[in-house]
Amino acid sequence: MNKPQVKSFLLVLVGLAASGVILTLIQPPFGLSFLAWVAYVPFILIVLSNTRTSRLVLTSYIIAFIYWLGNIYWMGHVTISGWIAFCAYTALLWPALVIALRALRKKKIPSFIAVPVLIVGVEYLQGFFLGGFYWRHLAHSQYANIPLIQIADIFGAAGVSFLVALANALIVELVLAQKDKKLLSVVNVVKVLVVVCAIAGTLLYGDYRIDESADVFEQGPVIAAVQSNLPQSVKDSEIFEVNRKVFERLLGMSRAAGTDGAELVVWPETIIPSIMDKAVWPYLLDPNESIFYHKALCEHAGQGLYVLVGAPGGEIVFQQDQSLALDKYNSAFLYEPGGDGFGGRQSPVKYSKIHLVPFGEVVPFKYNAPWLYNLLMKFSPYDFDYNLTPGKRFTVFDMTGNAEKKDYRFGVMICYEGTIPGIAQGFALDENGVKKVDWLVNISNDGWFVKFTNGKVKPSTELQQHTIASVFRAVENRLSVIRSVNTGISCLIDPLGRIQNGYLTGDLHRKAFNRAGVEGYFADRIVTDSRVTIFSRYGQWLGSGCLIVVLGTLILLLSAWIVRNITKRFSHK
Repeated sequence: MNKPQVKSFLLVLVGLAASGVILTLIQPPFGLSFLAWVAYVPFILIVLSNTRTSRLVLTSYIIAFIYWLGNIYWMGHVTISGWIAFCAYTALLWPALVIALRALRKKKIPSFIAVPVLIVGVEYLQGFFLGGFYWRHLAHSQYANIPLIQIADIFGAAGVSFLVALANALIVELVLAQKDKKLLSVVNVVKVLVVVCAIAGTLLYGDYRIDESADVFEQGPVIAAVQSNLPQSVKDSEIFEVNRKVFERLLGMSRAAGTDGAELVVWPETIIPSIMDKAVWPYLLDPNESIFYHKALCEHAGQGLYVLVGAPGGEIVFQQDQSLALDKYNSAFLYEPGGDGFGGRQSPVKYSKIHLVPFGEVVPFKYNAPWLYNLLMKFSPYDFDYNLTPGKRFTVFDMTGNAEKKDYRFGVMICYEGTIPGIAQGFALDENGVKKVDWLVNISNDGWFVKFTNGKVKPSTELQQHTIASVFRAVENRLSVIRSVNTGISCLIDPLGRIQNGYLTGDLHRKAFNRAGVEGYFADRIVTDSRVTIFSRYGQWLGSGCLIVVLGTLILLLSAWIVRNITKRFSHK
């Protein structure tokens, strides 16, 4: 390359890398959220330059690949090959954004309109093929701006991303107008007014919804979350005595929470290592471990409280040859007062995780493309068939009160289900559009994503970012979310999306984000919210609409390319 070409290449590299750095800084643990309003400006300016599209596509892919490698490094704690493969996939989103943005620009569609639509569409495309990886969106950087994020009850998190992307687009338009000495044109003044009014309207709406909460919030029961601090290497132990000691520590914290007045105590995902479906026990070689945990939990619930625990579920199925097989689930079981001979009993209903994590809980294409399944197994964290069966029902758990206490209902999101808008929405309303739960629970095992060195757990950035996703589930559906997470972060989030720092009683750190990598519990009173939201009724309509625009643009471009090449081939003949 000659000097002008080198200079051009370096400008592209620096510009795209600048956006990658800013997008890193706006999310925890850095938390420089104000930079989100300019994060995409360098990227867009470079994309709209005269640089060849092929160069932009290649450079943007390389920068995006490095960006994802650095920002989801914790996935490498589970599977290095899977981490690299996943980053190679997500890195395709920047080239897709480059191609779509340049195509719409050629069609004379202003960046002011195209940019927010395409950015939100690409954010939703991020999880389109893998069932949902809604992570590190522009909206997530704004989680602590409580008035701003209230629009999520209409638009979902996509509404916040759209607003921030719109501001980025305005800055780009003004920079280009200044270059052409048209900064004070009528069109630009109108654009500025549109963005100012959009932000002001959002904040006014947010203040209104916050003020309104005083009239719609009701004090609910005291709920506790117990938090273990086990890296996956320890949690995977098959030695009963090791697991029993862990169980007894959790049971001790749970009893303390009950003594402190908790009516419901929540334990983390799969913290009980044995299958807790009683119907399966007769088919197990040794059900004694499961029976031990069951009896202890029944006795604990017999103290007059409800205990929700994460554990493997199972179901015996008859295959076509009449042989027996075991369908395995990732489940949540509720133990409640009364019955079963031990003072308490296991609820007759359970929740089994609907959205299984690709490679972590299920490898795709096992039955419809075995050759591809065998290839993908090479990227999995295990060398055996660990596939789980997805659940099919949005199970609602009941807490039956008495003369002094109300009845309550709640739903459970297991692990990354808390990051997926459609899962929380599925629990929110019944077929008549009436709220069917009073709050949501998120149980998780984030012990996969920590390091264990010199006997100490070293947390990763995954823990904070996982917590932030639940903020938007709370606002979208006006439901409190209580989290119980192995290694952290266990906390309570109110229907306004406020992460509660502090509690009625407990021994965890009072600041929620300081609860990573420690063991303990807290108990606090939850609030219920009677409001039914537009998002609960209609879901991700904004994100889905933007996704359709992105996919439609890419499909049209691909179709045009195919037609052009076919035409060329026939014309040469």
